[in-house]
Amino acid sequence: MSLSTHAKTLQSFVRLPPTPPDLLDGLDKDVDNENIQVALHVLRVERDTLSNLHDLYLSDRAAQRSFNLAVNAIDRTWSRGGRVVVSGVGKSGKIGKKFVATLNSLAIRSAFLHPTEAMHGDLGMVGPMETFGVPAPTSSTTAALALTDALTLAVARRLHSDPQPVFILHHPGGAIGARMAQTGPQLMADISIKAQEIPIVTPRQAHEESTIQDAILTATRSVSGWVRPSPETVISPRQIQRLGRGADPSQLLRLVAPEIAVEEVDWISIEAANSVQEARDWIRRMRQSSRGKAFLKRGTILGTVDAQRCKSGVVEIESILSEDELVD
Repeated sequence: MSLSTHAKTLQSFVRLPPTPPDLLDGLDKDVDNENIQVALHVLRVERDTLSNLHDLYLSDRAAQRSFNLAVNAIDRTWSRGGRVVVSGVGKSGKIGKKFVATLNSLAIRSAFLHPTEAMHGDLGMVGPMETFGVPAPTSSTTAALALTDALTLAVARRLHSDPQPVFILHHPGGAIGARMAQTGPQLMADISIKAQEIPIVTPRQAHEESTIQDAILTATRSVSGWVRPSPETVISPRQIQRLGRGADPSQLLRLVAPEIAVEEVDWISIEAANSVQEARDWIRRMRQSSRGKAFLKRGTILGTVDAQRCKSGVVEIESILSEDELVD
């Protein structure tokens, strides 16, 4: 299904007159007032354009229906494990890339397809489960950006009961970065994901085995992004991202689980009461030994243990080490 029907509503804006406003009394006489006039004119035009856009969706039933159709199309695509594929050139292409980035930050799988590359083989990325969209050409990039943001948030609220923690998780810096920004020393308990809250992957159809698509859907609905293929194993968000890049969604999860899932017995225990800095220092010391080099590498799962020595949470080692410290 295409989103272009909805995108055409952008073309219905009333063109505003290009005449700059008169010189305002409040402008500083020591600065170039002509430059300020131009800036004020552009800002006023953009403001009025957004106001027109607001009024359009407030009163125009066709615009409202097309917006709902777009939300429903993305919802269906997401529920089937497909992606939103966006294409465009020029400024529309830039807006499309930003749209894709915002969708992905809210766990709505998306990809950008350049029209030229599409004619040279990349069209193969558009499968039967995908929704294809093209941002409409418009005189206001501000309006286009605002509308794609509105569409993304509407879809996110449809798919996630609370989009905010999902955004924090997938946004650069992620959930760990958000917690690190808090004041005061951070403990491993503060940044770990409670193991009991990680959902178990279940097949969409009863009496069937779980597939990669089931794992991805479970992860996108999980606030933390973690999933359990079984009660004894976990798959981290970074490994889920690997599944979403080129894997066959219909493939049975048990066939790939040995490569990406980590059993609880293989979690590296670390005190939940330790500070994040203490955990980093311990990992660095351990890596000086041959034993530490063997298991403290990329993909390692740290299991935080409570006072009773029970593993209560999980942390990806990538979450507390810098990229240049990670080893494969």
